[in-house]
Amino acid sequence: MLKQRVITAIVLLAILLPALFWKTPEPFLAITLILIAAGGWEWGRLNGLSPGMNIVLGLVTLLLCGAAWTLGWPQRPSATLWCVVGAAWVLAGAALVRAGVDGWPRIPRALRVPGGILALVLAWVAMAQARVIGVNFLLSILVLVWVADIFAYFAGRAIGGKFTQRKLAPVISPKKSWEGVWGGMAGVVVLAIAWVLADHAAGAQVPSLYSVLANLGWPVVVLAAIFLAAMSVIGDLTESLVKRSAGIKDSSQLLPGHGGVLDRVDALLPTLPLAMMLATLAQR
Repeated sequence: MLKQRVITAIVLLAILLPALFWKTPEPFLAITLILIAAGGWEWGRLNGLSPGMNIVLGLVTLLLCGAAWTLGWPQRPSATLWCVVGAAWVLAGAALVRAGVDGWPRIPRALRVPGGILALVLAWVAMAQARVIGVNFLLSILVLVWVADIFAYFAGRAIGGKFTQRKLAPVISPKKSWEGVWGGMAGVVVLAIAWVLADHAAGAQVPSLYSVLANLGWPVVVLAAIFLAAMSVIGDLTESLVKRSAGIKDSSQLLPGHGGVLDRVDALLPTLPLAMMLATLAQR
């Protein structure tokens, strides 16, 4: 399993990193377009659709993202769009986690299937807009999610259950602790402050998300980092409850040793649109 994980990670990095740092956004957008289409296919599987319908969902995801690209959405960030999407994620995410595993099947399939596809498409659009702004800006969002996850893992192992006996979401994700969440939040606060200082020291031509927010003051940077870390947890828990409801451990086996695409991007689905919401509001 470890060997599989390492090989898959190396292959993905060998494909994604050159595309990410290419002088224009197009190669990265094209590769992530394929990955998000695979996520659409996985979403059909998680909702118990037929193999043929799963393929249709993947194609629909591909076509919708392709249409957004053709219409020039990556070049046109919209504060109004991202505020609506952000509010929807906060409200729906909280409601889904509160309802838990048993609540998911009670949502009509006609609502949850297109809702998931819309979340995938909007996350891709947000990612595309972030990449058009610049690599530094996009990386500052991606790294936030990774740091939140890593710090949460180690904090959970080190002090999980020592301050709060109640688990974060015992039915959805039994191993997650409140101490892990706090550790993840602490990690992203340090990350955000360090990134602003690094941008300033390096005279970065493309600002990070945190440097954009720093124009409104340090308290905004800290609160935004904590908020995004919390929403990354909501994204993770949302996919976990869907998988538990479906009785599936991984969204697929497309990424050997890592599960599926949705298993890798679940925390990014709310974080990317919300980061764009914060950035567009800060620049108004």
